[in-house]
Amino acid sequence: MGQHTILFDEKHVGELVSEDYRRADIFKSFGIDFCCGGKKSVSQVCEDKGVDKNELVKALMDLQFQVTGPKQDYRDWSPDFMCDYITHTHHKYVTNAIPVIRAYIEKVARVHGGDNPSLVEIVHLFNELANELLDHMRKEEVILFPYIKNMAAAKHSGLRLPPPPFVTIKNPIAAMEADHEGAGNAMAKIHELTRNFTPPEHACATYRVSFASLKAFEDDLHLHVHLENNILFPAAIAMEKTLLNPIGK
Repeated sequence: MGQHTILFDEKHVGELVSEDYRRADIFKSFGIDFCCGGKKSVSQVCEDKGVDKNELVKALMDLQFQVTGPKQDYRDWSPDFMCDYITHTHHKYVTNAIPVIRAYIEKVARVHGGDNPSLVEIVHLFNELANELLDHMRKEEVILFPYIKNMAAAKHSGLRLPPPPFVTIKNPIAAMEADHEGAGNAMAKIHELTRNFTPPEHACATYRVSFASLKAFEDDLHLHVHLENNILFPAAIAMEKTLLNPIGK
């Protein structure tokens, strides 16, 4: 396994997931953050989390020999297409899911909050997270994504790219990554308070649906952040560098 361990050590967690998104489930099973923490090496995250690196590498290796359907390589997508995909898939999901989940968890907190005060805290955390995500998505759709699409258009047409008001795309990207970090921390706290979204044995249907909905929300958030932090943002930074500093000029 030594050679394979070295191979995985050379790459960041986010890069490994970008190569094969099935690896996301492996990292999650070991409690490793592959989206906001995607820029850390395998050795670093294992040390941070107290994970046996050999066990993790074995799980990653075993996955390579599993026969599954064709996997989606998001790295093949152009940055402008990725912006549209995130807007119409993840942003739309979040916008539609927030009021539904809010209604479920508020009802559960009203009925069962006396016996389980953490349910009230979950409502508070989710409402804060929801407000921050809605503002975050608006900034992406109004400021960041249009500039990325303008860059893609300039690249295809050969026209000059007008300088952005924020000097460089690295500035709004840094702000978006900070938002992702905050959202990830809030979701991790909800994950902890729900005990991995596990309802008690006596839980009613609404209780169970609310926890299942929160889990689906977390899964979508992880993919959303991964696509941006580990694929879209690096591609956008590289594209801006090429457009503003063309070879030979």
